[in-house]
Amino acid sequence: MTEQGKQLEAVLAAIDEANSDDPRMTVVDSATRPYEVVYSERMTERLAAMYPEASELLCIAARAQHIRRWDIPRNRYPEGRAGYNDWRKACREHHGELVSRIMADHGYGGEDIAHVIKLIKKEQLKKDRESQALENVVDVVFIDHYFDEFIAKSPSYSDEKIIDILGKTMRKMSPKGHQAALALDLPERTRALVMAAVEREADTLAKLAQVSLD
Repeated sequence: MTEQGKQLEAVLAAIDEANSDDPRMTVVDSATRPYEVVYSERMTERLAAMYPEASELLCIAARAQHIRRWDIPRNRYPEGRAGYNDWRKACREHHGELVSRIMADHGYGGEDIAHVIKLIKKEQLKKDRESQALENVVDVVFIDHYFDEFIAKSPSYSDEKIIDILGKTMRKMSPKGHQAALALDLPERTRALVMAAVEREADTLAKLAQVSLD
């Protein structure tokens, strides 16, 4: 392994170590593991599947997408869209600060660190290829692994509400992300909701595809 490869592996291992303290656990293949460790591994796996030539900085951003997210509980912020947006902003700031320290500790320079923070904060979405790639990976991982959990936690949401949420998610993705999402092996109801969102957003998605970075 090259020195650059060792540097990347050391950063990914440090991110995993930070996430290993997660008090929330999840069961995968009969093994109980920290929630954010599993999430970060799923992000890395999906990135490799969709973007096998991803840069090392994009690999770091994907792995650190939710680093120590439990440090900032959602219930610290008011219910509703404004509270949710404030929470998400605080989380992104937190993730950026943590990964910047890890990268600096392992010899990465300021320009590289700033780029990873930009990716994690989803800056220049639709304008920067790597920001768009990360958004695609985030959304496909959500639909594949966490969408049914989200529905179960939101029993008051009507199908129309869920389709609206999915539609907003689809707008953030590019055609490459849509293709990956539609290729997933999803439960029947989940697939029906995703297809309903795609159908409803068809005109908007067609316009966005014309300026896509894919």
